[in-house]
Amino acid sequence: MRKSLFAIGLLAISYSVQAQVLCHVDANANMYVSEGTLVYSGGGVQTRDNGLLDVHGNVMVVGAAGDAFKTITAAGGDKTDGGNIVLRMNTPASYATSTYGQLYVDGITQSNVTGIVSKEYRNAKHGEGNFYQQMALPFSGKVLSSLSGELNKTFSGTRYSKNEILFWNNATVVSETKPLASTTVPFGYYMLGSLNNNLDLSNPPGGANGVFTVNGSPFSTLPVANVVNAGNGINFGPNGTAKNQYNERYNTYLYDQFEDTTSPWAGTYGKNIYEFGNPFLTNLDLSKIGYVEGGTVTDGNAINNIWAVQYSPGTVQYVNNVGSTFTNPQIMTFDETTHVPVGDVNNLMVKPMGVFIMKLRNNNPQTLDFNTLRRFSNTARVDGTDYNVAANKSAAGNKSITATIKQLGVIGLDANGQEVSRVYYVVSPHATTGHQVSTATTIQAATDSSNKIVTYEEGLNGGEDPNYTAQYQLYINEANESNFLGKNILMYNFDYNTPQQRIVSYKFEIRENAEMLPAGAHQLSSGKGFYYKSSNGTVQEAKQGVVVPVNSQSYNLYYGEPSNVVLATNNNETKSFSKTMVVYNPAVSNYIVRFDPSWKKADIEVYDMSGKLIISKKAVDASKDFVIELNDSVRSSYVVKVVSDKGVIVNTKILK
Repeated sequence: MRKSLFAIGLLAISYSVQAQVLCHVDANANMYVSEGTLVYSGGGVQTRDNGLLDVHGNVMVVGAAGDAFKTITAAGGDKTDGGNIVLRMNTPASYATSTYGQLYVDGITQSNVTGIVSKEYRNAKHGEGNFYQQMALPFSGKVLSSLSGELNKTFSGTRYSKNEILFWNNATVVSETKPLASTTVPFGYYMLGSLNNNLDLSNPPGGANGVFTVNGSPFSTLPVANVVNAGNGINFGPNGTAKNQYNERYNTYLYDQFEDTTSPWAGTYGKNIYEFGNPFLTNLDLSKIGYVEGGTVTDGNAINNIWAVQYSPGTVQYVNNVGSTFTNPQIMTFDETTHVPVGDVNNLMVKPMGVFIMKLRNNNPQTLDFNTLRRFSNTARVDGTDYNVAANKSAAGNKSITATIKQLGVIGLDANGQEVSRVYYVVSPHATTGHQVSTATTIQAATDSSNKIVTYEEGLNGGEDPNYTAQYQLYINEANESNFLGKNILMYNFDYNTPQQRIVSYKFEIRENAEMLPAGAHQLSSGKGFYYKSSNGTVQEAKQGVVVPVNSQSYNLYYGEPSNVVLATNNNETKSFSKTMVVYNPAVSNYIVRFDPSWKKADIEVYDMSGKLIISKKAVDASKDFVIELNDSVRSSYVVKVVSDKGVIVNTKILK
C-alpha cells in the first residue's frame, strides 16, 4: 500500500535521508503536491525506487553547490527511466487553459542534477499539413532521438523530410538541421517536423484526457544569455533574395513585422532578432525585461533597446529549398521612451516548453538573465513588485510614468465566445501619427489578412492613407494622442460576410501603461477614452470587457470623442480603399494577388520596367489568390495593375 502525504507548506521528509538531500521520498511513498500549493525545499531532493513526487502545484528547490537533485534505484544508482517526479497537466481535455505542475531548481550545481523529471505536455498543433511544431526542450543533455518514443513520432536527420528536428541559429538567421544524436542546449528554439501532420501534440494517445510525457533532467541556475550580433554582417540581398547556406532565399522565411512598416529589407530589417525557448519548468515573465523610466527594475534585466517580443507563432511551414514561414503571431512591442509593453501584454508569460522571439532596436550588446524571469503565477508582475518566483501580484501599478501609453484591444469572438483574432490601437503623447519614416518611436507591428482583423496606416486628417493600404496592414497601430484626437483609424474584418464567417462579436480590452482598466470602465487618466463606430452605426464608447455584435465589415476607432466638425468635414471618415494586396507566398515560391473580399472578378496586368506587358489575365476569379508566374531566375522589377469588375484600380510594384 502506497503511503500518501499531503504537501501543505515547508516539508522535509526523511525516510532514509542521505547526505546532500533534505527532501527524500522513499520506495512506496507518494508525496502529493496539490494544485495551488507551493512546497519549498531549502536543499536537495531525491526519490528512491518507485517513490513518487506527484506535482499538481508548485515545487521550489533552492540548494547549494553540495546539494543534489536525484532519482535513484533501490540499490542507490541513478534511475533514468522517469516516472518518479511527475509534473502533471491538471485538466488535459482543456489543455490551453489548464493549470500544471511546475518545478523550480536553483543553486544546485548542474552536475548534481541527475534526477529525471517527467513533464506532461499537450499543445495545439501548428497548422494543417506539412508543418513544424515549435517548442523548447527544458532538459539538460537530453538526446533528441529520445523524443521519437515520447511524442509517438519517428524523427529523422534528413533536411526537407519534414521529419527532422531544426534548431534556430540567431547569429546566422537560419534553421539548422540537428543530428538526432545531439543533445539539448539552454534557451534552444526547436522545430519538430510533422510529415502529413503525423505530429499532433493536441491529440495524444488516451483521447481527451491523454497527455504526452517528455523526460529529462531540469536545468538549475543558468549563465546569462548574451544577446548580440543576431544577423550581424549578413547580406540579405536586394529585397531578401540572397540565399543562406541551405540555398534558401531569406525572403521566403524571414519576416520582420516591426520594420515592415519602416524599411523593408533595408537597414536592420531581419537583424537583431533572437529566438529562444523557455529553459525552465516554470513560467517566464518577460514583462520587466526592458528598463522602465521612473519604475523599479526588479528582475535583474534592463534591456534598454528592446523593441518587441513575438510569442508562439501559430503555424510554421517548411518548403523544400525555400525555408519556413510562420503566421498569426502574438506580438508585444515596447515603447521606446517608457519601455511600457503594448499589444498582447498577457502573453509576456511564456509557459514551460514555450518559445518566444525578441527584436532589439540596434546591435548594442545586452544580456538576458533567464533565472530571474521564473514565475509560478500565470500573470505578469506589475512594476514595483519585488521579484520572487512566488511573489503575489501587487495591487499598485507604476504611477511614476507621466507619458502614459493608452491601448485599445479589439478581440474578435466566435459564436462560442472563443477568440478568433485581435488588433490594437495605441496612443501616447510622443507617438508618431501616419507612416513611420523612422524607427525612433514606432511601436507598430505589421500583419497580413491571415489575421482576420487589421487596421491601416492612418491619414494625417483621419481615415486610411491610400499610399500604404496595399503595402501593409497593422496588428498594432499607433498615433499621437494630441494631433489625432477625435480622428478615426479604419479597422477592417476579412472574415465578415464570408461563407465560413466565424467572428460574430467584438470584445474590448483597454489598458493604460499595460494595466487593465476595471470592468465597464471607459475613461482613462487623461479624462478621455476610446470610441468605435460601425460603417452603418453611430459613435459609441468602448468600455472594458464589453462585448458588441459585429454588424459591418469596417469600423472606425477613435481616441477621444469625434467632434461634429470632424465627422462632417473628414472625407476619409466613410471612404474605404481597396484591400487587394500583392504579397510573396513561399508555398508557391512566387508573388500572388490576394483580393479584397468584396471583389468578384478582376483583370490583371504585369509590366516590366521597360513598360512591356508580360502578363495579361481577364476576368480572374477573385475568390481565391492569383499566382503571378514570374521567372524565378530573373532579377528585375515589375508593375502590377489589378482592376476590379467595378473599376477599382490597385497599382503596386514587385522588386525581385
